[in-house]
Amino acid sequence: MMPSMPAVIFAGGKSSRMGKDKALLPFGSYPTLTEFQHAKLSTLFQKVYISAKTNKFHFACNVIEDTQQESSPLVGIVSIFETLNVEEVFILSVDVPFVEKNIVGEILKYAQTSNDAIVAQSPSGIQPLCGLYRKSILPFAQKQLENHNHKLHDLLSMADTLFVPFDVDEPFTNLNHPQEYEKALKRF
Repeated sequence: MMPSMPAVIFAGGKSSRMGKDKALLPFGSYPTLTEFQHAKLSTLFQKVYISAKTNKFHFACNVIEDTQQESSPLVGIVSIFETLNVEEVFILSVDVPFVEKNIVGEILKYAQTSNDAIVAQSPSGIQPLCGLYRKSILPFAQKQLENHNHKLHDLLSMADTLFVPFDVDEPFTNLNHPQEYEKALKRF
């Protein structure tokens, strides 16, 4: 059974290291990386949204546009809970195409806890854009915005966060640079 919480793909980054908008790069058999992630999450969640500065997508999707001028995942989290009438969401970054159902499922095993956030942690560190966030984190996120501190690690340290350990880094590989993107394309 699919969880009732929605999933949100974070696709509003600047993509400065990639040199072009990675959310719009072709991936696998899909016209864009965003469509690839959307299709995958649509098999796991009843409702899937995309968080971005603007609706730059050319396929049928629900976009949550940022409510703040700044550009950061923190702004995305605030915008989600200010826009949607939901108590919790599953967040996944657009640029981690190797996060599969088993990882999502492992995080969702802890959905019955009362934590503000439940995020993945791999050997290389916390993976803040792969996890479940609850509306209870909103006051902390708003405070961080007021303080101009957009670091998700700081937000998670303020909130009641559960870190779900994974013993591998590979699924959380970000496609930040052209060579990482090219290498990932060979897998699909």
